[in-house]
This record gives sequence, C-alpha cells and structure tokens, in this order.
Amino acid sequence: MMKVRVFAYGIVRDIAGKSFELEVPGKTVGALRQALLNTYPSLGNLPSLLVAVNQEYADDSQPVKPDDEVVLIPPVSGG
Repeated sequence: MMKVRVFAYGIVRDIAGKSFELEVPGKTVGALRQALLNTYPSLGNLPSLLVAVNQEYADDSQPVKPDDEVVLIPPVSGG
C-alpha cells in the first residue's frame, strides 16, 4: 500500500474534494482507479474519468509513485 496525493476538478471535486490522499494497493493508475471506486462508489456513475500523472494523460498500466502529481479529470461537455 502507498499513499498518493490526488487533485480533482469539476464533479469529481464535488464528490471527493479538491485534494485528498488515497491509499492505493498497487503501483499503477489501474490500482488507483480501483481504490477511487472503492472509496467513492458514485464515481462509477460518471461516463468517463481521465487520470493525468505528472501533467500527462495516463492509461491504467501507467506506474504511479507517491510523489507523482495525480489529477482526476471529469467528463467535459460544451458547445
């Protein structure tokens, strides 16, 4: 287990808060995503949720370290 500092925006911020620490059981974005859903189940209702690690979009296989900057990006709509 490791603690990761997470920053959130939009609806994700409304659900989880602007920034928070999360206990992650693995060392990948996929493990972080699963920990998010376990801690904040309502995030599973979002049509999409992008994760950025150190200012770059990351897929579930991307490694995550405790000192990385992790940002959650909610679905965006507009016209």
